[in-house]
Amino acid sequence: MSGSQLWDDVDFYFSTHLAPDDEVLQAAVRDSEAAGLPHAAVTPPQGKLLQLLAQIQGARTILEIGTLGGYSTIWLARALPADGRLVSLEYSPRHAEVATRNIARAGLDRLVEVRVGPALESLPQLADENPAPFDLVFIDADKANNPHYVQWALRLTRAGSLIIVDNVVRDGRVIDAESTAPDVQGTRAAIDLIAAHPRLSATAIQTVGSKGHDGFALARVLEQTEPDE
Repeated sequence: MSGSQLWDDVDFYFSTHLAPDDEVLQAAVRDSEAAGLPHAAVTPPQGKLLQLLAQIQGARTILEIGTLGGYSTIWLARALPADGRLVSLEYSPRHAEVATRNIARAGLDRLVEVRVGPALESLPQLADENPAPFDLVFIDADKANNPHYVQWALRLTRAGSLIIVDNVVRDGRVIDAESTAPDVQGTRAAIDLIAAHPRLSATAIQTVGSKGHDGFALARVLEQTEPDE
């Protein structure tokens, strides 16, 4: 059995036992595929991990950068209380339309707002609204802009918030310091930023599964330290 087939089979085993798709999640996948959206959504175990992290965090407000078809949005929104809020930013109007339908079918449209447009335009607009700090930020958009997304996540969170950056391994290409690929450069810059920032405590985990060899970074926002007098 090839490594990739084994990864698929293990993912399937864990999915069926610990993170089974219900009809709403299955329909979100079907509709996303039928609309021709990229096959880039998180896997069921990854979606369940996001939900568990949000629940452990006691999140009441979540920011998602990169909606795609709304699959991860549904997992995250299901962790929110009845008065919670999730803002998801999506570049593509077509993707946002599919996601909005999927989220409404899940009965979560009262909790979720999908905003359309480049995230680096939506984020300043969101900040201008002076929202309550987000308890959790999930970054899963264009990788070249990851360092900018991390900086905005810091601005829009508080001490104790979690920031999750998905797809940081890039099939192992993240270790190639000479790479000129925008996704690798952006990911490496984000890791460098996180590592050096005094208000972030972080780690990164590599994973294998039905999406291949990848992983995510997880950072906790720390209290602002006062400069020495």
